[in-house]
Amino acid sequence: MAHQGDLSLLNDPIAQTLLTSTNMARLAYVWDDGTPRVIPIWFHWDGKQIVFGTPVKSPKMHILPNHSKVAVTIDSNTWPYKVLSIRGTVDTSVINGVVPEYALAAERYFGVEGGQGWINQVKGMFTQMARVAVTPEWVGILDFEQRYPSAIAAAMTG
Repeated sequence: MAHQGDLSLLNDPIAQTLLTSTNMARLAYVWDDGTPRVIPIWFHWDGKQIVFGTPVKSPKMHILPNHSKVAVTIDSNTWPYKVLSIRGTVDTSVINGVVPEYALAAERYFGVEGGQGWINQVKGMFTQMARVAVTPEWVGILDFEQRYPSAIAAAMTG
């Protein structure tokens, strides 16, 4: 079994299930005043990066274009909880129209018809979107069956 931090954990069945789920991701970053922020956000996994689409004028775009270090979690909603944690660096770009990965996420969350309906609404609100891509540099999985938080795992073994 790969150790926490190993990028090969992205290939673990738990990670793959969460990366293709309709659960929200939580994106954590540090604001320019040093305070932490955590936001729920739709995501798309393209096999190499977790990609978010957001309005260009969203508050997070004040800080993220600076190649920020961020953390992302995707959690299951039932016991035993499954948690995928990723740390990485952000790369941002401005896209004319809708970020393609955002459209794919909308279809995953709402189904094809509902997703296309949502994207049509978004096209009416914004002429551009920001594409926010996180390249994983550290990956962790908790499954509360074989992988526990480190303090619990230490107490169980000793």
